[in-house]
Amino acid sequence: QSLKREFEVVSVTGDGTNDAPALHAADIGLAMGISGTEVAKASADVVILDDNFSTIVNVAKWGRSVYVNIQKFLQFQLTVNLVALAVNFTSACISGSAPLTAVQLLWVNLIMDTLGALALATEPPYDELMEKPPVGRKGDFISSVMWRNIFGQAAYQYIVLLVLQFRGKDILHLTGENAQEVLNTLIFNSFVLCQIFNELNSRELEKLNIFKNILSNSVFLAVIFFTIIFQVVIVQFLGRLASTVPLSSEKWLISVLIGFSSLVVGLFLKLIPVPSGVSLASAVSKSGIHEPLLDEP
Repeated sequence: QSLKREFEVVSVTGDGTNDAPALHAADIGLAMGISGTEVAKASADVVILDDNFSTIVNVAKWGRSVYVNIQKFLQFQLTVNLVALAVNFTSACISGSAPLTAVQLLWVNLIMDTLGALALATEPPYDELMEKPPVGRKGDFISSVMWRNIFGQAAYQYIVLLVLQFRGKDILHLTGENAQEVLNTLIFNSFVLCQIFNELNSRELEKLNIFKNILSNSVFLAVIFFTIIFQVVIVQFLGRLASTVPLSSEKWLISVLIGFSSLVVGLFLKLIPVPSGVSLASAVSKSGIHEPLLDEP
C-alpha cells in the first residue's frame, strides 16, 4: 500500500489462503495454478498454470515488448504527420500550392497507419528489455527520448523538403514544361523514402544499432520490401493516378540519398543526451528498503 500511495505498480505472487488479501490489494496478483488454493486463485488477476516463475518473466518481457513497440510506432507516426502537415501548410501559405496531393497523402497514410504498424508492432521481445527500469504510473508514454527523435527527424525532413520546394529547380537545374511536375514528384519520392528509412530508425528508440535482430523479423523486412516496390510502381507507372511523372536514375539517386540521410540524422540524434528520472520503485529496490504491502493490524 505504501508503494501504491506513491502511484507505483505493485505485483504480488502467492499460493496460500493467507496470501489472498495481498493478491487482491496488488495491481497484479499472480497465483500458482497447481499448488495454489482456490481462495488465492479467486483473489488473483493471473493464474500461473505451471507454477513456474520463469513464466512470469516471459509475461513481463512480452508486456514490455508490446509497450515499446507501440512507442516505436507512435514515434514513427507523429514524425510523418508533423512533416506532412508542416510542409503542405507552409508551402500553401507561401506559394499557394501544396507539393503533396491528396492521393499521395493517402499512400503515405497507408504506409504510416497500416504497413508501419504491421512492421513495428511485430518486433519480437528481446532479453535487454528486462534490464530497463519499470515505467510506473507517472511515466510519460511519449518519453523525452521520443520527442528528441520526433522533432529532430521532423526538422531535417522539413528543411530538406522546403529547400526542394522553393529552390529545387535552381539546385537541380530543372527546365522545361514539366519541370514543376518533376520537382513535385521528387519531393513526394524523397518524402516517402525518408519515412522508409526512418522506419528503420524507429526500431530502436535509444540504441545506435538499428539493424540488430532485423533478420529475425520477416514481417518487417517484407513490409519494407513491398513498400519500396509499390513506391517505384506509383512513381514510374501510375502517374495519372498519383500525379507523378517518371523519374530518371539520377533523380532516384537523389531521393535515396535524402532518405538515407535520415539514418545519419537518427544516429546523431541518439548521441544527444536527454534527462531521465528515477522512479520510486527503482530507488527502493536499490536501497534495499521494502515497505509492507498491507498495513499490519
